Amino acid sequence: MSTDPPKTDPRKNAPTREISFQHSPNLPSVLEELHGSLLISTYQAGKVAVLGVQHGKLALSFHNFDRPMGLAISPTRLAVGSRNQIWFLGSAPDIARQLQSTEQVDACFLALRSHMTGEIQCHEMAFAGDELWIVNTLFSCLCTLDPRFSFVPRWRPPFISDLAAEDRCHLNGLALVDGQPKYVSALSETNAPQGWQPNKVETGCLIDVVSNQTVARGFAMPHSPRVHFGQVWLLDSGRGQLVRVDPSSGHKQDVAAVPGYARGLAIAGNLAFVGLSKIRETSTFGGVPIAEKRDELRCGVGVIELSTGRTVATFEFSSGVEEIFDVAVLPGIRSPALRGPFAAEDGHGAIWVVPHPQ
Repeated sequence: MSTDPPKTDPRKNAPTREISFQHSPNLPSVLEELHGSLLISTYQAGKVAVLGVQHGKLALSFHNFDRPMGLAISPTRLAVGSRNQIWFLGSAPDIARQLQSTEQVDACFLALRSHMTGEIQCHEMAFAGDELWIVNTLFSCLCTLDPRFSFVPRWRPPFISDLAAEDRCHLNGLALVDGQPKYVSALSETNAPQGWQPNKVETGCLIDVVSNQTVARGFAMPHSPRVHFGQVWLLDSGRGQLVRVDPSSGHKQDVAAVPGYARGLAIAGNLAFVGLSKIRETSTFGGVPIAEKRDELRCGVGVIELSTGRTVATFEFSSGVEEIFDVAVLPGIRSPALRGPFAAEDGHGAIWVVPHPQ
């Protein structure tokens, strides 16, 4: 077990939380075999965690953001959705080479700009080419960004009549196919303010963005649809299940049960990395099936073998973090360095990037 020592958060003038964690002994080898690393966002703790491998051991670092939720990756940059803005972290290979003299890193991402959206309850995000698509939960739509506007609405479910800051269906998850938005998850098909809340245990759905058809129903607070090898995978969060969905028939098949509120899914090869959360004593989670197992729930990441549904590795926060929002795999990068918007609070010195002299 390792522990992150307490630090001082100058923005809140209070000590930050102590975070402790543990993991299965094979997790470093699982990541090494993938030639990848993990990003984990936790809005509850206000951090993005980076899980890499150095010298055959798991390397974990934390980076402060203001309520981070959705994560998006591309070959040259990362995006982190926060309370009221989207942060863009660009790949800086020259900086990574300089850091290698003191750190075992093979990539570096620097926070160089952000876009102010206002508090739109930004959930999942994905890059479609150079364009970032965002699940705008407050306005019940998918949107993109333009420097002239807070956001640009691009699509909304057919049952949503107009654009309004009312979180009518709790749109939350996004899957791409062939580089374009294809599926979204929502907690209901309602058109009233907060209309998803009364029957959220049974009204979750998967919607085809292209056809505007609802292709599967009956989920308990679903999240994180993903398309992998032609199949649709989804987290039936309120039941703690990884599910495979046939979009042509709407048939649902449970693949694996997990010990947490499942939210945040990344798939690489035959492995699914599933974010696990404990649940709060609030009306939001009232009546969900996993509430009956509240004392058994874990917070962290479960690594599931897709072909068998077997859990092959685990990462668990023992204290300090109780909820995960998103999980992303950084392919081809074993030990990334991040320098976020509050690098000094993360314990790192400032880095400036300037053009080369002419």
